[in-house]
Amino acid sequence: MKDLKTHLMRTPLRGAVLAGCLAFANGAMAQTATDFSFSVTAFKQAVAENLDDNQGMAAFYRARNFDPIWTGDSAADQARRQALLAAFALASDHGLPVSRYNADDLMARLSDVPNGRARGELEIDLSRQFLQFANDLQSGILEPGKVISGIKRKPPRRDADVLLSRITNEDPTAVFRDLVPATPEYARLMRAKLKLEHKIRQGGWGQTVRGSKLKPGDSGTNVVALRDRLTRMGYMAPSLSARFDDQLQAAVSAFQEDHGLEVDGVAGGGTLKAINTSAVERLKSVMVAMERERWLNLPEGLGQRHVRVNLVNFHAQIFDDNKLTYETRSVIGHQDYDRRTPEFSDVMEHIVINPYWYVPRSIIVNEYLPLLRSNPGAAGHLDIVDGRGNVVGRGRDFSQYSGRSFPFSMRQRPGPRNALGTVKFMFPNKYNIYLHDTPQKALFKRAVRTFSHGCIRLNDPHDFAYAILAKQESDPKGYFQRILRSGENTKVLLDQQVPVHLIYRTAFTKAKGKVNYRNDVYQRDQKLWKALQAQGVALRVGDS
Repeated sequence: MKDLKTHLMRTPLRGAVLAGCLAFANGAMAQTATDFSFSVTAFKQAVAENLDDNQGMAAFYRARNFDPIWTGDSAADQARRQALLAAFALASDHGLPVSRYNADDLMARLSDVPNGRARGELEIDLSRQFLQFANDLQSGILEPGKVISGIKRKPPRRDADVLLSRITNEDPTAVFRDLVPATPEYARLMRAKLKLEHKIRQGGWGQTVRGSKLKPGDSGTNVVALRDRLTRMGYMAPSLSARFDDQLQAAVSAFQEDHGLEVDGVAGGGTLKAINTSAVERLKSVMVAMERERWLNLPEGLGQRHVRVNLVNFHAQIFDDNKLTYETRSVIGHQDYDRRTPEFSDVMEHIVINPYWYVPRSIIVNEYLPLLRSNPGAAGHLDIVDGRGNVVGRGRDFSQYSGRSFPFSMRQRPGPRNALGTVKFMFPNKYNIYLHDTPQKALFKRAVRTFSHGCIRLNDPHDFAYAILAKQESDPKGYFQRILRSGENTKVLLDQQVPVHLIYRTAFTKAKGKVNYRNDVYQRDQKLWKALQAQGVALRVGDS
């Protein structure tokens, strides 16, 4: 990871950058004492007047009496200028909006800037450009919640005065290197971006594959096209065979595994659709994933131990020291707008064994209250509960209540048929989202698992619980099973609270192997790509 960053930051500067910096530095030295005094006053006045409403930047410059950090004559100022322009030259590698940073304009101004007021204005422009670039690279270009309401995540912006203090007091090249998200995922995504760009310049993955289904034993031109395309993708060695043989079947199976498809070695409709997706479209997915990874570049990190749920991968994972230690299949919210699972991070505080299921208010009003009005004994598998948690008898007249005035809640008692199954994992949040068991196990056999009302169902919740409890119980399985057998609704506090990150990645990597891709089931990445384009992000290979 460190080697990759070092390589990226060592890209040679264009000659014009050095020439501009040096010309500015030399010109600034040729002044009389009187001119210099007047120049300093005009410079500081220009700096003060152009700080606008950026409080962090204003505090930074006031604390240093409005002295420059970019436009001075010192070797330190020159080093900062060079590091800034060198970083701008790498913006496209990171999928950032190159036009946003006005590198050419800054170079022209640096090479021929007069003293005084114009220099003060340039000083502030350089600081603004630095802060813009630093935030874009470190924590993302977009404010995601403004693009998609289901993304409940604020990019972890650093304070302006902190960033400016760092670039002033530390080695500037090292500061820019440290702005790059330090996760292995970001490094691998960036490497994938560069490889895809190279592949696209060479013609991409070749011609698309015709037909509706290709299976072992088939032969002909469509099989040849399938073989050639998988070869260009790196799934098999070149071959002249026109037959769907064992080698091709293995390649199709490997492709299906990497794309979250049913692994059967048969190129059916879904598999062919994924195979025919262009390298350009995959590049967009990778670039959106890089932006999403920047949103998770938290100062405190994701957590030494944390839970990660990639919604569109339909798996819940536990990581310890950045290593995957447990994984199980998951079901997420339906594609209906009001049932989609939101994206956010929170902290798991406890688990509940033998949980009650509290019926959502909408279901009570629309489904159960009409039944209770005509038959107080209806829905006998549910308790009716008052505001104090006491169970209400069925002898009262429920016909007096409307949907608005019904004062009770309803809950399903613990048991194997409970909608939440036998355990739920709580990271209290205002969206009322949590992980839980379910009696509907057959749904986990589906490749696309969007069936819930928003919460995340787990295929192996008991094993998940054992893994969570292993940090505080010598026999987590025995401990869990004893409580489960009691049938008692039991809340178990976690000694070590666990960060939970609900993410959405249509492109993601593994430590070994190829980039994995998933379907954009909520069309969120499609919207994010359009938003990135609106901010100036562009493909270096064209958008065809």
